[in-house]
Amino acid sequence: MAEEKRFAKATWQIMEQLLEVDNLEDALSGSLETIVKTLNSEAGAIWLLDAKNDRLSPLFHIGPIDLSNIVVENGLGIEGVVTKTGKPMILADAVNDSRYDGSVFDDNGLLVKSMICVPLNNLHDVIGCVQVVNKKDGSLYDEEELQLCERMASLAAITIEEKGLLVDLGEKKEVLAVLKDVIKEFPSGDGVSRVLKGINLEIYKNEFVVVLGESGCGKSTMMNIVGGMDFLTEGSFFVEGKDFSHPSDADLTAYRRNYVGFIFQSYNLMPNLTALENVRFIAELVENPMPASDAIEKVGLKSKENNYPSQMSGGQQQRVSIARAIVKNPKLILADEPTAALDYTTSIEVLKVIEDIVKNQGSTVMMVTHNPEIAKMADRVVKVRNGKIASIKKNMHPLHAEELVW
Repeated sequence: MAEEKRFAKATWQIMEQLLEVDNLEDALSGSLETIVKTLNSEAGAIWLLDAKNDRLSPLFHIGPIDLSNIVVENGLGIEGVVTKTGKPMILADAVNDSRYDGSVFDDNGLLVKSMICVPLNNLHDVIGCVQVVNKKDGSLYDEEELQLCERMASLAAITIEEKGLLVDLGEKKEVLAVLKDVIKEFPSGDGVSRVLKGINLEIYKNEFVVVLGESGCGKSTMMNIVGGMDFLTEGSFFVEGKDFSHPSDADLTAYRRNYVGFIFQSYNLMPNLTALENVRFIAELVENPMPASDAIEKVGLKSKENNYPSQMSGGQQQRVSIARAIVKNPKLILADEPTAALDYTTSIEVLKVIEDIVKNQGSTVMMVTHNPEIAKMADRVVKVRNGKIASIKKNMHPLHAEELVW
């Protein structure tokens, strides 16, 4: 009886999210979160079919591994077979099931013990599938749990059709940097405190990725490792195929100088230098900078280039710090709460500049923020919880900065 009530409650929550939907992608991700929580699953994914190319990719996934850039041919693998046939599949005991010959989860470091995969089947076509993997307590999935997943998938497919969500995967993103099984420990009293507990994340070229999480979850520590400002304890970190897991001081200095631009919450401008001089100072440190005046112009401050920080507003100072980041022509820009000290109007002005950088300069921007509204303009949203990647969501239709409201 308790199990029936729990499943009924989960179904009602999914119905509420999907049938009273404002943002379809949020509703779908929330529904998967409900399923994963109710079934006490280790991981889960919603796969959508790009009918034009006959390929599947996860719109949203939960768990310790990053599937963002995975593409599955329709008809291949568990995900492809379920989508192709439109028939649900339960692998109560995957290890001993002759139908199972591995999955993308195994390929990326999560050993599958038990799995449910059900089709997203609207009135006309199969448009993808919903998948949950492994129960945290080690028990195996059963038919009742399969039925719960099927109910969720039916509601989701109907909602997708009504809202007209079109899936176009485009080309696979080119990988810029990879964090693999990253652990970070700090001395604490007589022992150590483990802040990152096995981070797996790919960062792609020319994307805007937002990292969300509660204070103390490890997102800033992860950012510091990506930025070359801290060292990992275990695991690996690669940038364009080069191993930066345990770099020398010289390698780390060159990486920070030539690969990465930084935008901080506090602007960190030198008060005795003008806006242009602040940017030029950074330009002189790197190999192939853009002209400092061009960087100032790109952030819309040409008329303020001879002003000192004390003569500029907070938003203008933050735009100078952005100019200082982009003047290096970096492949990766790290932004740590860049709008936290700004009002709404000024925040939107700063976010417009960041949006333009991704669109027109071709840099990757990775931003840590507490503001979930900003996540709506990202290509991907990464949630960190308790030192691990909790979930990753693709935004099929990112908003423009001026469309954000908070």
